[in-house]
Amino acid sequence: MLPIISDRKIRIAVVGCGRISKNHFESIRKFPDDLELVGACDVDASVAEYVEKTYTVPCYRSYTKMLAELKPDVVALCTPSGLHPQQTVEAAKAGVNVITEKPMATRWADGVHMVKSCDEARVRLFVVKQNRRNATLQLLKRAMEEKRFGRLHMVHLNVFWTRPQAYYDQAKWRGTWELDGGAFMNQASHYVDLIEWLIGPVADIQAMTSTNRNIEVEDTGVMNVRWRNGALGSMSVTMCTYPKNYEGSITIIGETGTVRVGGVAANEILTWEFADKMPYDENVQAASYETTSVYGFGHPLYYKNVVDVFRGAAEPETDGREGLKSLEVLIAAYLSARDGRTVSLPLEY
Repeated sequence: MLPIISDRKIRIAVVGCGRISKNHFESIRKFPDDLELVGACDVDASVAEYVEKTYTVPCYRSYTKMLAELKPDVVALCTPSGLHPQQTVEAAKAGVNVITEKPMATRWADGVHMVKSCDEARVRLFVVKQNRRNATLQLLKRAMEEKRFGRLHMVHLNVFWTRPQAYYDQAKWRGTWELDGGAFMNQASHYVDLIEWLIGPVADIQAMTSTNRNIEVEDTGVMNVRWRNGALGSMSVTMCTYPKNYEGSITIIGETGTVRVGGVAANEILTWEFADKMPYDENVQAASYETTSVYGFGHPLYYKNVVDVFRGAAEPETDGREGLKSLEVLIAAYLSARDGRTVSLPLEY
């Protein structure tokens, strides 16, 4: 039986207080009856000082010390991706549940180890996929589940954003294989997630990548995909768009339906055509929303599921095993690009 906390607030600590952490701090604030922020951790002294003043909780420099002294129920890992595995395993050994930002790991074996470690320790592992909760993609998911497209013919995703050299120069870990991963793994991770979550299990992947910035990893890449259901598709990603983020989109073409969700972050339903008609089709325009952030607005909704899981009222929307699905696609793409070959899934038999 995995942990259920029904008689008190869930004690949570945020680890890594950089760019994405504010989404977690603000989400925690939205559940004052269920979540109690008990602390944080960051290796930067100035950041730690800011967190302590802003959120009036202790901010540790040592993750190990924080786990030992605070004994939180769950930690939210907002640290560089390559640190997630070690920090997850350490939390699990301390009996602490884990929420980890994307990607859950930069290596396939590390992701598998995270899941196994949490299983053995009988703690929960949540992987943040907040874009799944965006209204536009929720409608698209419903249409897919209801098989309104009929047989799927073609799927294409674009992520045309910009990350200038100054972005990568902000921290030494950015743009590295060990801690960050490239455009596919980091910036476009949530769109890679749609490949499996919306369309289904993948059979084969072919990919090519290139690097234009002064970094180790790719900032531009293309991927061809064959799904087990017979659909073909592709994905085009670049962080070199001039002068700003331009598009994050998915287009699905089936025998009885065509949909394109676009905008800067899949926030606008641009095409919604089906052979049949459903009452919720009238909600299509209302589902589109304005955004200045590529992160969307799904973090509070993701945290709602986390709370419900700990209260025993729901199952995890994205647990460690679900997180492995998109990691598998990412690793397959990198293997294909490196070796110049088609990579078939699953990676392990």
